[in-house]
Amino acid sequence: MFVPADDWPATEAEALAEQERLRVLVDPDGPGAGDGALVAGVDVAYDDARDLVVAAAVLVDFTSLVTVEESTVVGSVSFPYVPGLLAFRELPPVLDALAALRHVPDLVLCDGYGLAHPRRLGLASHLGVLTGLRTVGVAKTPFVFAYDQPGPERGDWSPLLDGEEVVGRALRTRSGVKPVFVSVGHRIGLAKASDATLALATSYRLPETTRRADSLCRRVLAEAQP
Repeated sequence: MFVPADDWPATEAEALAEQERLRVLVDPDGPGAGDGALVAGVDVAYDDARDLVVAAAVLVDFTSLVTVEESTVVGSVSFPYVPGLLAFRELPPVLDALAALRHVPDLVLCDGYGLAHPRRLGLASHLGVLTGLRTVGVAKTPFVFAYDQPGPERGDWSPLLDGEEVVGRALRTRSGVKPVFVSVGHRIGLAKASDATLALATSYRLPETTRRADSLCRRVLAEAQP
C-alpha cells in the first residue's frame, strides 16, 4: 500500500503539477464488484481549531453489507483547503487508514470525486492511481458540472456533464430523494461504478460504506486529543 513520501506536495503549485503528472495514468474502465467482494468506504473529519484530522476506512462485504473490518488514523492537517486540491489534504490519512486494514479491498468508494474534476483527478482517481486499487467517487453535490434531474425512481440517472463531455452520473439511490453524483475513480467503468453505488445504498441516499466511514471518523474525532 502506498504511503506518502517526504516530498508530498506542500504548495498549491506543486499540487497542480502533481495532478497534471498523474491524470494520464487513470484507467477509466474495468469490472465492478461481485459476490463476496470486499468494498471499503473512506472518509475524513477535521477539527482545524485543534489541527486534527481523522480518517476512517470501513470494509464491508458487498453481498451481505456486514462490516468486516475498520480502521482509523488520527493526525495533523498537512495541506490547506484549496478547491480542486482536496486530495492533498485528505489522502495522507486515508492512505494510512487503508494500509492499517488486514484485508486489501476489491473496491474503494470515496466521499468525493473521481474523473468529475476540472483536471480529471479528484480524490478517488488520485487514490486509485497511487495504490492501484479500483476506486469510485460518490459525491453529495455536482461540484462545477451540469446535469438534468434524473427520473424520480431509484436507479434513474442522468449524465453529469462538463460541456459535452460525460464525467459522471447523477444517480437516484432512493425514490423521491435528491441524487448522488457518481464518477469513475480508477480501473472501473461508469456503469459498473453506478451499479456498485446503487447496490451499497439499500436504505439511505448514501452508500453504507460512506455512511459507516463518516460515522466512525466523526466519533473518533470527538474523542481525539490534540
